[in-house]
Amino acid sequence: MINLIGSYEVKADAKGRIMIPSDLKKQVQSILNEGFVIKRSVFQKCLELYPMSEWNKEAAGLTKLNRFVKENNDFIRVFMAGVRTADLDNAGRLLIPKDLVNYAGIRKDLVISSAINRIEIWDKDTYEMVLNNPDVDFGLLAEKVMGKMSPDIE
Repeated sequence: MINLIGSYEVKADAKGRIMIPSDLKKQVQSILNEGFVIKRSVFQKCLELYPMSEWNKEAAGLTKLNRFVKENNDFIRVFMAGVRTADLDNAGRLLIPKDLVNYAGIRKDLVISSAINRIEIWDKDTYEMVLNNPDVDFGLLAEKVMGKMSPDIE
């Protein structure tokens, strides 16, 4: 399993290409040859970039869903909408397809943020609004999500 670290501000060019920061590129160097999958996020107006090995794990879960249950079929259709394979070009740039640029409201200034086993790609203003949302108390959220977990005792 990959564990990506860091958030980076980058700029998109007129064609929707972004340069992957060197620190992040070093983290994925060993898996660059397998390629990536880019898709719309489920919960936010951002994009997710999966290393192919991580995408294959995600897709394996989808294949277990019974396609004769309409809800499952509908979920898979929407989840897979806009999914594309992606590779870095020789200059280390990632081309974001136009429909995904439009979905995420991406303009020139972006944030690339690690999300453990995937990378989120955000319009910078949207990213800052989500992080600074006054309706979200991160301390309470942390307690709710992580508070019931007990640390491993060695």
